[in-house]
Amino acid sequence: MITSTANRQIKQIIQLQKKSSLRRREDVFVAEGWKMCMEAPRPWIRQVFAAESALKDSRAALLAGMDVEVVADQVFAAMSGTDTPQGVLCVVRQPHVSLEEMVRPGGIYVLLENLQDPGNAGTILRTGEGAGVGGVILTKGSVDMYNPKTIRSTMGSIYRVPFVYVEDPAEAICCFRKHGIPVYAASMEESTAYDRVDYTRGCAFAVGNEGNGLTRQLIRSADGRIYIPMEGRVESLNAGVAASILMYEAYRQRR
Repeated sequence: MITSTANRQIKQIIQLQKKSSLRRREDVFVAEGWKMCMEAPRPWIRQVFAAESALKDSRAALLAGMDVEVVADQVFAAMSGTDTPQGVLCVVRQPHVSLEEMVRPGGIYVLLENLQDPGNAGTILRTGEGAGVGGVILTKGSVDMYNPKTIRSTMGSIYRVPFVYVEDPAEAICCFRKHGIPVYAASMEESTAYDRVDYTRGCAFAVGNEGNGLTRQLIRSADGRIYIPMEGRVESLNAGVAASILMYEAYRQRR
């Protein structure tokens, strides 16, 4: 059992929790909690760590057949990225998919431009799974999908919904058009209400930065502009909420 935070493996986990550059270099991310560890595809799992007290949990039987490194409770608390750790975490390899592999005719997609909030990114991935999206595309200026907060927000969807980063949104738009998928920019300017557009033959929703929205260049490049009607004095919706409404409208039309 590991009893010191000075242990090399423990120090590595702590750094992986904090540094996106290290996660990229090692090509892994950290998933915490019973649900996240149990839903991780077994071939993706590199390491599993469990607090000593977690082995007394009724769910500990789920670890059968896995090579588990046991650590003292106080050590696990130092490794964890949460205030109330469940006592189990795993190091998982990052999945990789190309834009061409992801995009298919007739699919539902989300293009996120410079999205910054980890919770929004995780919510969009999780809702995307529920709405049957084919994948999520992010521009390079967006949040790291392997941020621990994002991972927790996905509630396991990180394992099942493909996503890819692009240097320029024009790259994604070009790919969508190649497959006959129109791109709709979420914008209030000269827009059509989102529920008055037909998404049954494929669509890609472009959603922008939480504070600034989409860039003018992306709005001009889109095939259409849509907005979500609102009452009261609300000027805009949370990016995660807005993307969720759009994805589920496309899903509703297909049902």
